[in-house]
Amino acid sequence: MRPTPDRLRGTLFDWLRPALPGMRVLDLFAGTGALAIEALSQGAGTACFVEQNQILAAALKANLTRLKLAHCSAVHSGDFRAVLHELRSSFHLVLLDPPFADQLWRPALIALAQCKLLTVDAVIYLEWPSEQPAPIPVGCLHKQTRVGAVQGGLLLATRLPEALNACSER
Repeated sequence: MRPTPDRLRGTLFDWLRPALPGMRVLDLFAGTGALAIEALSQGAGTACFVEQNQILAAALKANLTRLKLAHCSAVHSGDFRAVLHELRSSFHLVLLDPPFADQLWRPALIALAQCKLLTVDAVIYLEWPSEQPAPIPVGCLHKQTRVGAVQGGLLLATRLPEALNACSER
C-alpha cells in the first residue's frame, strides 16, 4: 500500500471542503480508506469503499465500526468493475488512486462512465506517480498539484467523455 502524502491530502481537502457537506463518496481502490474516511470526518454524507483484497476490506470494515462510521459507509470486496455494476447509488466524489503498477486509471474511468454512477456535478480525484504522464490529458484536469513523487488532480465529471476521447487518441 502507498498512502497519499499528508500535504497532497491537505491540498485535496482544501479544494473540496466547500462542497463536502452531504457528498456521497466512492473510494474505488480504498486500501486503508484514509481518503474517504477523511471526507467523512469533514462532512461528507456517505462513503462507499471498494477494495479487491478481502483482508484489507475486512480490516477497513472493522476500522469503520471502531470509528463509529459504519452507519454512513459500505465496504465492497471484489474487482472494481463487478462492484461498479452492482452499485445503485450515484456519487458526487470518486477517489481514484489505484496501485500505480497496475495502470488502472483509464479502465476505471471507462467503467465509471459506462455505469453512469456520477452526479452531474461530480468530481473525480486521480493520483499518479510524478515520473509518469497524467493518466488523462492535463488539459482535461480542473486542478492539479504535485507533492514529491506523487501528483493529484481533479477531473470534473462533465469532462470525462472528453478526457476518455483524448486518451484514446494518444
